Amino acid sequence: MSSNMFSSQCEQIIQHLNHKIPGVNTAELCQRIQTSGIEINIGDLAKIANILSFLFSTAARNNLSTEELITTLGSATSTLPKHAVQVIRHIWNEQGKAIAVSEDGRNTVTVGQFIDMKWKLGVAMSSDTCRSLKYPYVTMTLTVADPSGQITDKSFEMTIPQFKNFFRQFKEMASVLETV
Repeated sequence: MSSNMFSSQCEQIIQHLNHKIPGVNTAELCQRIQTSGIEINIGDLAKIANILSFLFSTAARNNLSTEELITTLGSATSTLPKHAVQVIRHIWNEQGKAIAVSEDGRNTVTVGQFIDMKWKLGVAMSSDTCRSLKYPYVTMTLTVADPSGQITDKSFEMTIPQFKNFFRQFKEMASVLETV
């Protein structure tokens, strides 16, 4: 991975840890890396993001200086590419101290964060077991950031009665929120 791509990933992780963005869009970054001609799969990139997130959050919790962070990496720096160590050093030196480590942050519940919702209406015309379905359905795609900051899409389909129930529950939530 190039220094620019690795740097971009590190910066996104720092922003996520600072609660400036809901998560790291690994899918988008993976596509950019693959477009540049580098072979990498999204699973490996997600592992790198998790490791970096752990590294930066642990360094922030322990209030490490840049040199202490690099020293703590110790033997790993001999296996890491030199440009990766330089990027980690630079990013931590420039932005690492900005990571807010609150006492409350250690006790927060680890749940995902809702980012976006898309829907579309479709009609199934036929299947291998039925020639004439004409069955309407709604497909929902939710974009969420999991607790580690990875952004993923979750999709599901609903029948029209299921969608009406879903809509009714959202209206109930909205009316409860108005009273708060």
